Amino acid sequence: MPEQASASEGGAADKRLHLVPDEVAEVGRMEAVRRYDILDTPPDGAFDRVAALAARLFDVPVATVTIVDEDRIWFKAAHGLDGVSEIGRDPGLCGSAVLRDDALVIPDTLLDDVACGNPLVTGPLGVRFYAAAPITTTDGHKLGTVNVLDTKPRSITSEQTATLTDLAAIVMDEMELRLSALRTVRQEQQSAEAERAAREQAERDKAAIASFASTLQRTLLPPALPTVPGLELACHYHTASVHDVGGDFYDVFPLSAGKWGLFLGDVCGKGAEAATITSLVRYTLRASAQHTDDPVAVLEALNSALLADVWAGSRFCTAFFATLVPDAAGGFTVALATGGHPPAYHLSPAPPEAGAAPHTRVAAVRPQGGMLIGAFPGRPLRVHHPSPRPGPGPAPLHRRSDRGRDQHRLHAR
Repeated sequence: MPEQASASEGGAADKRLHLVPDEVAEVGRMEAVRRYDILDTPPDGAFDRVAALAARLFDVPVATVTIVDEDRIWFKAAHGLDGVSEIGRDPGLCGSAVLRDDALVIPDTLLDDVACGNPLVTGPLGVRFYAAAPITTTDGHKLGTVNVLDTKPRSITSEQTATLTDLAAIVMDEMELRLSALRTVRQEQQSAEAERAAREQAERDKAAIASFASTLQRTLLPPALPTVPGLELACHYHTASVHDVGGDFYDVFPLSAGKWGLFLGDVCGKGAEAATITSLVRYTLRASAQHTDDPVAVLEALNSALLADVWAGSRFCTAFFATLVPDAAGGFTVALATGGHPPAYHLSPAPPEAGAAPHTRVAAVRPQGGMLIGAFPGRPLRVHHPSPRPGPGPAPLHRRSDRGRDQHRLHAR
């Protein structure tokens, strides 16, 4: 007679110990079942092959891989048991096998006090032989079982019992691989979600920065150029990026006695810090121009203000300031002082030439000297008086700043 391991070896008392699970142990076991996230998953070829292999090795009609839930036994794989996905968690078979540390072997279920009442025994399937090895995690929790079932009594050897235990270990290895893959996928999904959220936040931040920059930029420039009788004014302003506040500035504003002040310049740098200097520059130029007609004195006041302002730090600017005074001939007399800025251009009609089309003469207005404003104390500034003559044709004055990629042009004629 072959050697066998049987549930009856421990007697009826031993079997009764495994009818009701320990409450604390069951809580930990169910946490492990949830951790592997395998309940109610679709069929898997790896588990199906284990069930089929068990049926061949033990020459039985039915072999299963089960996961024991709180109130049911769910079949991850079922060979020879068509149309059944789960059964109730009744004691005697799978429900009792997960309460043991070793394999459960019942040669004849009708002779077992517990198994004889299990629905698989009393029902249409009529199970008479049952053997199961628990699927055990590394921390000792039994998730389910690998089972072999027959409709007639039989016995198995200890080597066959060890084989069944090995099959359960293979299932556990497969579940570990599956869990590792699930974790990897979830981590990738979480990373993708985090990246998506970061991109969306970056887009929101980008839009907010652009809105802030645009709003701040508008506060540093006149909303529109004024209407000056006898004078045409035009401007164009384009920043390098909608996300930056440019350091360029310009303005045209009235002075006393029908005079007009005009300035254009560029603060070193970009962004909020440059914007504070730009605001200081515009305020200082407009305020100083109300107290003096001398463009040089206006720029000297700006130079002193920048040197005295602790928030300006090492920042400086280039600029020109001009006064436009209407003359009796209907034109304007221009007095222009510069502080390190690119030149203005004086446009006037060129003398007519025989057979040539009329054209315009362009002359750069380059006052001597005039270094950076706010860089050195007492730096001499220079004034220049362009002399647009009254007469036929325009006598415009162009001024252009194009440092870096920010661009603005102011045209007066």
